[in-house]
Amino acid sequence: VQLQASGGGLVQTGGSLRLSCLASGFTEGYTAIGWFRQAPGTEREGVSCIRRWDGSTKYAKSVKGRFTISRDNAKNTVYLQMNSLKPEDTAVYFCAASGSGIISSEMLNSRNYAFWGQGTLVTVSS
Repeated sequence: VQLQASGGGLVQTGGSLRLSCLASGFTEGYTAIGWFRQAPGTEREGVSCIRRWDGSTKYAKSVKGRFTISRDNAKNTVYLQMNSLKPEDTAVYFCAASGSGIISSEMLNSRNYAFWGQGTLVTVSS
């Protein structure tokens, strides 16, 4: 599975962005798509994910109520709608795919994701 993330950019506090993650290759083989982010000097953080077989979603506490993950199966694309952005959301955002089953409590653990796309930079100015 190859993944391509796009949609990052510069936005003011309170603004919105929509990230896209296009999957190609063996697209029948992934079980979940997740969004992760990493700011300079910090560890990679799980932001949100959507499980393939049941469409269940999970969000980090820091983004719950502001971010929404969705998918368009016909386009092999997963979206991350980010609203009410804050300066602390500034990071490089990555999408990743898992090739194995993931239980709900592990959906935001990056170690469960084997396939990673390049990042897209999101900068939120204050």
